[in-house]
Amino acid sequence: MSFDHRKYQPAIRPVLEDRQWPSKTLDTAPDWCSVDLRDGNQALVEPMTVEQKLRMWDLLVKVGFKEIEVGFPSASQPDYDFVRALIDGNRIPDDVTIQVLVQAREELIARSFEALAGAKRAIVHVYNSTNPTQRQKVFGLDKQGIKDIAVQGAAWVRDYAAKNPQTQWSFQYSPESFSLTETDYAVEVCDAVIAQWRDTGCPLIINLPATVECASPNVYADQVEYFCKHSRYRDDYRVSLHTHNDRGCGVAAAELGVLAGADRIEGTLLGNGERTGNMDVVTMAMNLYSQGVDPRLDLSPMDEIIAVVEQCTNIPLHPRHPYAGDLVFTAFSGSHQDAIKKCLAVQEKDARWDVAYLPIDPCDLGRSYEAVIRINSQSGKGGVAWVLENDYCLQLPRWLQIDASRKVQAHAEATAGELNPQQIWSVFEQAYLTPSNDNALRNFTLQQNNDQQHSVDTLTLHFDLQSQDICLQGSGDGAISALTNAWQERFGSHVEILDYSEHALNTGTDSMAMTYVLVSIDSQRYIGVARHKDIVAASLQAVINAAVQSVNVTEISASAQLSAAV
Repeated sequence: MSFDHRKYQPAIRPVLEDRQWPSKTLDTAPDWCSVDLRDGNQALVEPMTVEQKLRMWDLLVKVGFKEIEVGFPSASQPDYDFVRALIDGNRIPDDVTIQVLVQAREELIARSFEALAGAKRAIVHVYNSTNPTQRQKVFGLDKQGIKDIAVQGAAWVRDYAAKNPQTQWSFQYSPESFSLTETDYAVEVCDAVIAQWRDTGCPLIINLPATVECASPNVYADQVEYFCKHSRYRDDYRVSLHTHNDRGCGVAAAELGVLAGADRIEGTLLGNGERTGNMDVVTMAMNLYSQGVDPRLDLSPMDEIIAVVEQCTNIPLHPRHPYAGDLVFTAFSGSHQDAIKKCLAVQEKDARWDVAYLPIDPCDLGRSYEAVIRINSQSGKGGVAWVLENDYCLQLPRWLQIDASRKVQAHAEATAGELNPQQIWSVFEQAYLTPSNDNALRNFTLQQNNDQQHSVDTLTLHFDLQSQDICLQGSGDGAISALTNAWQERFGSHVEILDYSEHALNTGTDSMAMTYVLVSIDSQRYIGVARHKDIVAASLQAVINAAVQSVNVTEISASAQLSAAV
């Protein structure tokens, strides 16, 4: 096995003086052409059935494509039949133009026009290979020979279109492997093709494909800008790009190509295509969207788009696929979760989107915020708090967020996996609410005595501990103060409330109350949490849950038995 970089050479870039594309900004979406039904389909292990093609067609129309390459009807009977199904079934909207691909051979061009008979509008896309490798090793022709093929193909397309004037024709030519072709030669060939078409009055397109991505995106942009600057007939046609993803830069190359002068982009939904795939229209369109540019495509039903593409291609979507994957808006990192939680808390509904780690609002693509923060052993307090707040309406104070996240993290480490909201709730419930069952408040009475000087509340309270009835009595400025004084009198421990918060879990008269207390007992801190339909009962239960952690249970039970004997 050899792994030797010396067998390769860098791509040749054109000499381009005073390049303009680096200083430009993408502020308008290009024209889009979907090639899912042709390039995307021919790359599948099992090509789409007619039924799958129709489903994909309906999706492409719904998303908003106005130009759709529907097949290679001269090379495939199923493609031919599908084109006829669209035309004969009147399935092509008035504002949508279909496109077919064909090699520059007369019998194939004739077959393509036969397939398109009766179409209101159609683009005939003719191509031939122009790069040195195929000129020399595949066709055995020089530059003039290859150009003659292109010119003759263009003439045949022009003549067959003239025989079928009932259709509004557009013509498109591709110098296949443009990115591997000498750029000045590509200009020469394309100008010769345009010369055959420019007097027909038909809309014209020159497509510059990176059939194989062979260089960095900036080199491709240089090629596109050089082409646009040197073409004799540049004002007579739209420049289209068709990039592939061999280097993983298909989207970047297309974006820079638009900066360099292109008007139109061919690609597929989610990037399906030959080898590593075509340019992903979803990613490029959403890149524009994230910069405040109207992509002129509606990608809001993202889950439907994914479902249809997966069903038609039998290719599952990677969970990290930009914008569309299951995990792309998900944060497991604790610091990320905390930042997202804080930003979402202050993000106003109609304000400019400005949330850390989220380039767009997931809701724009039909994703819920519940999927944004997910918990594993790397997660922090912000993530745990977010899940508990969004799924269970808990508004945890910061000190409880920290304590709860440690318990959740320990559980995640023990299970070595992600925790779903139900599992997180179970950890929280076992840690903080189950003690309420062990130390359940039986009953209490609270008597308020008011005079002109001050008010004093007297509390008598019974709660269970190890099946023992513990009775506390005390007075204070409010129910909690009375309880802490009673506890100190009974057990000799100084109880100080460091923090207290409470909230309703829902609205209405039957709403449950949640109470959180942080107490200091003999300089040690303890946490108590409780829920009850009565806010005072919830507060007392929370203090009890915290305070019992500071006392030896055996001592409490012995004290209770002694009191009973007396």
